[in-house]
Amino acid sequence: MKCNAKINAISLAILAFTSIPAMAQEQPAEHQVSYNVALTSDYRYRGLSQTDSDPALSGGVDYVHSPTGFYVGTWLSTIKWTKDLGGDGNIEWDVYAGKRGQLTDEISYDVGGLYYWYPDNSLDPNANTFELYGKLGFGPAYIKYSHSTTNLFGTADSKRSGYLDLGADIDVSNGFLLNLQVGRQRVKNNSPASYTHYKIGVTKDFGVATVALAWHKANTDAYLSPEGKNLGKSAAVLSVSKTF
Repeated sequence: MKCNAKINAISLAILAFTSIPAMAQEQPAEHQVSYNVALTSDYRYRGLSQTDSDPALSGGVDYVHSPTGFYVGTWLSTIKWTKDLGGDGNIEWDVYAGKRGQLTDEISYDVGGLYYWYPDNSLDPNANTFELYGKLGFGPAYIKYSHSTTNLFGTADSKRSGYLDLGADIDVSNGFLLNLQVGRQRVKNNSPASYTHYKIGVTKDFGVATVALAWHKANTDAYLSPEGKNLGKSAAVLSVSKTF
């Protein structure tokens, strides 16, 4: 099962590169399907390395019904942390759905739910997690809150944990985007596991691919690898991605 799951993730990434662009162009305007694939030097999520500071391969598919703003999608990435915690599995598989649109000309919204599935993770409590989220956008800036209805990523007695995220993607010049983010993860009934993280980076779409370089930092030493490495320590992360 572990091997098959990893093959599925790699196959999805290859599919994203080899899908026929004409198919997307022939879609009715109200039905939009996009594919994405990425290679990153370290999969960081909410400031914490999910791969023990090693590279990760990811890919996904998204569908949007343009007239209503309803969307559904799926995304997969290679990971290591479930094994590092004594479980099993090497894949994160996300499934999500929601609705986005405009409240006013200046304010956008995005609400939905996201299920994080870790096949065969074998952890107790189970690592699988479901969150509801709501986001408001103000030009290049946004504020987002995510609320878990299950235990949070295998942490016992952590239902109703919350994550508050503020950020901005600012066009500075010639298509270069300055990426700024600060987030606060509150782990219910597990205050030592709560933390704040920071990110500053730059992104540029070169047409053939998008390249991003970012600095991450989480102010916690509660998340360690089996070798004692702090998974939230300061680090630079390079990623190359393509969406079409």
